Amino acid sequence: MSSANTQQALQGIKVVDLSRVLAGPSCTQILADLGAEVIKIERPLSGDETRQWTPPSFADGTSAYFATVNRNKKSVAVDISRPEGQDIIRQLVSDADVFVENFKVGGLKKYGLDYLSLQKINPRLIYASLTGFGQTGPDAKKPGYDYIIQGLSGLMSITGPSDGLPHKVGVAVIDLFTGLQLTIGIQAALLARCQTGKGQHIDVSLLDSAIAMTANVGMNYLASQEVPPRLGNAHPSIVPYQVFEVANQQHLILACGNDGQFAAVCQVMQMTWNQDARFAHNPDRVKYREQLIPLMQAIFLTKSRDEWLSLFEAAGVPCGAINNVAEALNLPQIQHRHMIVDFAQQQSPIRTLGNPIHLSDTPVQYRSAPPTLGQHTEEILSQYYDTTYLSSLKEKGII
Repeated sequence: MSSANTQQALQGIKVVDLSRVLAGPSCTQILADLGAEVIKIERPLSGDETRQWTPPSFADGTSAYFATVNRNKKSVAVDISRPEGQDIIRQLVSDADVFVENFKVGGLKKYGLDYLSLQKINPRLIYASLTGFGQTGPDAKKPGYDYIIQGLSGLMSITGPSDGLPHKVGVAVIDLFTGLQLTIGIQAALLARCQTGKGQHIDVSLLDSAIAMTANVGMNYLASQEVPPRLGNAHPSIVPYQVFEVANQQHLILACGNDGQFAAVCQVMQMTWNQDARFAHNPDRVKYREQLIPLMQAIFLTKSRDEWLSLFEAAGVPCGAINNVAEALNLPQIQHRHMIVDFAQQQSPIRTLGNPIHLSDTPVQYRSAPPTLGQHTEEILSQYYDTTYLSSLKEKGII
């Protein structure tokens, strides 16, 4: 862990976080890792839904799912459906820099916690909204779920075996990608505020982010008007760039990106395919992939995964093993990069995946384990209210 005395990039930034589950909290965890004070608002008694998403859980009962995106935050339990709870949020917002929410479009207006209402309290506030479909458009009021958006966006149509069912990605990538987009938007708005002195409303949606995420495959359609096929582990524009089976029913990835690398592949495999006009250049290999790939597959079965990887790496050809999660997390490179973080110094059994951002002067810090529900309610609210009032709120179940 970095020294607690080290300056951080977002130190001094206060974030009031009303987001739940994965997409929004993934954004606010990044902000917290970078030094922002993130006050996570949760419902009394139940909290964020993912607190109950078990098994698995750590020894202290914290769900692994909740721990994924909630370190470095302070948990304040407030019932925002009650007028007194709404007043608490407005008080917190009065001196906040960022407000993050992932309610349905218009869902916070009935509580007086919508953008226009909070902007009047704090014109410098950056109000960041993450929804399924965006703040505008015919589908704006629909709820959004990663799985559904993977289907709607076309991502599932290009994922999975070419002769099988469409597949979702094994992790909720749309949620996480959208969380990254929201993080970028917030940081951009903070920079803009330095020039204008004013906050603004950020509108980021799962569907927009998923469409952007189709990247070159989406662009292939715009260029050709041809619907991209599902190619399994193959690449639409590069050959050979896919998974191959090797001896002992193992597999490897060969990522041959250009003609020079293909010549090296042929040398390693002791074949002369690169001298065949059908295979000499990548556009031709794409055209004749059905002829080339079976020829390569037959040779691949003659050696083990490690034998092939050793040969290709020596020849400078990009290649790799297909690890399970345990193998991946135990890679020496991952250990060296400190991508597994434990909170043993805080007497917590929780371990989390690390933040991949490495800043030389204002590094990420892992200040605190994911909080228990309402752990910081009194600490935070005592800055605004006296003990007597907080006791009355507690008796009413508002905090």
